[in-house]
Amino acid sequence: MSAGTSAALAQPLDKATVGVLALSSSGPIFIAKAKGYFAKEGLDVELKMFTSAQQVPVAVTSGDADFGVTGLTAGFYNLASKGAVTIIAAQSRDEPGFPLSAYLATNAAFEAGLKAPADLKGKRIAITTVGSTFHYMIGLLAQKHGFTVKDVTMVPLQDVPKMVAAFKGGQVDAIIAPSTVSRQLVADGAGKMLGWVGDETPWQLGALFTAPKTMKDRRPLVEKFVRAYKTALAEYHAAFNGKDATGALVKGPGYDELLAIIADATKQKPDIVAAGLPYVDPQARLLVDDVVNQVKFWQSEGQVDKALDPKSVMDLSLAGQ
Repeated sequence: MSAGTSAALAQPLDKATVGVLALSSSGPIFIAKAKGYFAKEGLDVELKMFTSAQQVPVAVTSGDADFGVTGLTAGFYNLASKGAVTIIAAQSRDEPGFPLSAYLATNAAFEAGLKAPADLKGKRIAITTVGSTFHYMIGLLAQKHGFTVKDVTMVPLQDVPKMVAAFKGGQVDAIIAPSTVSRQLVADGAGKMLGWVGDETPWQLGALFTAPKTMKDRRPLVEKFVRAYKTALAEYHAAFNGKDATGALVKGPGYDELLAIIADATKQKPDIVAAGLPYVDPQARLLVDDVVNQVKFWQSEGQVDKALDPKSVMDLSLAGQ
């Protein structure tokens, strides 16, 4: 134990809670806790595990969690419009070369001509819920290829297992699914891979956020939390996000140790986790233009108040932006 850590542990630790999902995109949070980076900053951080992205900002709004880190949804921006949450740093994002979210076609739809993401216009696509990250991914694809969300039939099925069942049963033509799910469907011969969202439409999938009141009244606590988080982000990035000259991912320093931490936190086998490790910015920088686009998209969909100023949902002073 370093002298700095010993000194921090000699003092009573400030307690903080963070709402997360058991996903590899939350990896830097799991690393910061397991490797003592929060403790080194004088924080006793409790992880509160949730099962859907929307539960996390609700917990921050209610005071059940001090921080949240998860995917950005219409529901998040609705809470932000009420002054309940603010983005303070980046989480994961869909980035070229990183297999995080895939477009899949059923075998029947593929045979009928659904060969590429641009061909999804006019098709039935399974999603979790209206206002979800999947909904936005379809919106981004439509923006790129000159159609709108109204040109597809979104089929909301509440969760990924129900999406998979509808896909296998031929009730939809396509789904956008997480890496582990999509790879399994292809391996089972249930459908065809059309491409990766990160290659087609890179975007800011998730963020670290807190309540504006916490930023104002407990800023030293927030500063400590973000410092520990950024330490873990840099370590995660060095271990998992490196590539060789051919674009293939290479194992960086601490790869096996950090993979084991994430596998334990997500209750998944290390090889499953390794197949879908997302990209994170090592300095917690946010794709601000995409967040602005997200807000405008949700406003155009009637999901978020049109009076909301996109820039007002972010306070990136601690992320150096």
